Amino acid sequence: MTLDDRLSAAMAAAQDGDTQAYRDLLRDCLPVIAGMARAQGVSVEAVDDVVQETLLTIHKARATYDPARPFLPWLRAITQRRAIDRLRHSGRRPQEVHDPIAYEAHADAGPAPGQRIEARERERSLARAVAALPDGQRQAVEHLALRERSLDETAHLTGRSKGALKVNLHRALKALRKTLSNDKTLSDDGTLADDGAVSKGKGNRDV
Repeated sequence: MTLDDRLSAAMAAAQDGDTQAYRDLLRDCLPVIAGMARAQGVSVEAVDDVVQETLLTIHKARATYDPARPFLPWLRAITQRRAIDRLRHSGRRPQEVHDPIAYEAHADAGPAPGQRIEARERERSLARAVAALPDGQRQAVEHLALRERSLDETAHLTGRSKGALKVNLHRALKALRKTLSNDKTLSDDGTLADDGAVSKGKGNRDV
């Protein structure tokens, strides 16, 4: 089993409530994150800060990870953002690193003034897209991704099994990515101009 496979399996087990798997995951991530931070140009004395900030982000965003996708690119995207935040804070210029995988859960710190308006519009678009999801998918996103509740707590609140919640969350994230990345989906006033992507998402049966 490769490192990526092992970390992916540990995260999947952690999402199911396996606390030991989660501890093992965070422990195994430590040297990986440190190496990624150093590759970004983070100084030796600041590496530990980046590691801790990355682990905190992983904890907050753990419910959004899709076990069907590779773990290391997901981890690398988080680490690069936290490293860039640290380099900006220290006044150093971050190294240019190409990563085609966009990490969607957290924005960079210190946006330009125009970016604040764009961020608010993205938030409104996201809220509309989430509201358009089938009930099961919408509940999974709201509780697990937006409110950062655990699978156990969400299962108790919604009456759905943890397996059903995971399936609905993965379907919802896939539908949201497609909806929000399709310019034709949203019209100028923010309403759905072409409901193909959303209709397809509604066609996914909730579990």
